[in-house]
Amino acid sequence: MTDKTLQNFNTLGFQQDLLHWYHLNKRDLPWRQDQDPYKIWVSEIMLQQTKVDTVIPYFLRFIDKFPTVYELAAADPQDVLKAWEGLGYYSRARNLQNAVREVVADYGGEVPDNTRELASLKGVGPYTKGAILSIAYNKPEPAVDGNVMRVFSRILKIEEDIAQQRTKKIFDVYVRELISEEDPASFNQAVMELGALVCTPKSPGCLLCPVQEYCQAFAEGIEETLPIKTKAKKQKTHAYAVLLIKNDLGEYVIEKRSDKGLLANLWQFPMVPIDEVGWDHVGNWIYNEYGLDIKIKEKKGKLKHVFTHLIWQLDIFEAKTPQQELGDGRLLFVGKDNLKKYPFPVSHQKMMQYIEEE
Repeated sequence: MTDKTLQNFNTLGFQQDLLHWYHLNKRDLPWRQDQDPYKIWVSEIMLQQTKVDTVIPYFLRFIDKFPTVYELAAADPQDVLKAWEGLGYYSRARNLQNAVREVVADYGGEVPDNTRELASLKGVGPYTKGAILSIAYNKPEPAVDGNVMRVFSRILKIEEDIAQQRTKKIFDVYVRELISEEDPASFNQAVMELGALVCTPKSPGCLLCPVQEYCQAFAEGIEETLPIKTKAKKQKTHAYAVLLIKNDLGEYVIEKRSDKGLLANLWQFPMVPIDEVGWDHVGNWIYNEYGLDIKIKEKKGKLKHVFTHLIWQLDIFEAKTPQQELGDGRLLFVGKDNLKKYPFPVSHQKMMQYIEEE
């Protein structure tokens, strides 16, 4: 090490106490039933930015539908997005499928067990790489995410801003020093479990902590001030009119989003950017954009959807069109009973209630 942070740290005692606690208290999670690298990979991608309780049913359904890399690689991307529907951060699903196709094509269906090959796969960053190598292949590789940084910022009293990339590299160095060589799979999961169950962001359960005696933040009474993290930039708000456009056959217009950017390749009801168009020109915008003649009937409701970097304010309207054919390839007329076959983002799934009420 280049500093004295671990000079007097009881590494062996810390490992033993942490692992003992983990083996007694670890949760029974479906991706812990075996060390299948594919299942671990899927779980780790799903768990990014998402709570465990939310992930469990998605993971079970996903593995049931795509039990191995071969089924996922061969699947229609729309089916993959449908299986991911509601989980959010859809680029995760697209990157996962693309990477799995590489595994099938280049590695005979075997998830790579080395740093270089794993890191070359689409969407596999340092954390996912470390999780797969340590948990599936029992290699002493760090897997540093927000949970892990929180735990070690308190244990080692690291007062660097964890939002900075250089700080993540510091934690990577420390975890590499502290990880159990004998049982790295359990060690990395134990740190994650400690962060989830005990060393929580607010009101950490220090009195129940199995490694309290090693924690410098607890010793100094500053555990709730760590980790240090700069605040994210304020989210921008965008206002839209969303149109539930129905034709005389009772079919609704849905639109496929671009294959790049936010919510790529998902389906939605047509959205008009009010900031650009204005309320008085919604019908004209729809006609100019899609060639659709519409008549707006009534407002059905409104909702707010919050993304990491922006907020959608959505006003939802019922509209009618006499048309039965569409010239724009992005649009489809779909019967009410078939809407659920298409993958929609959460905000547009919520709008289904207005259709079901009819």
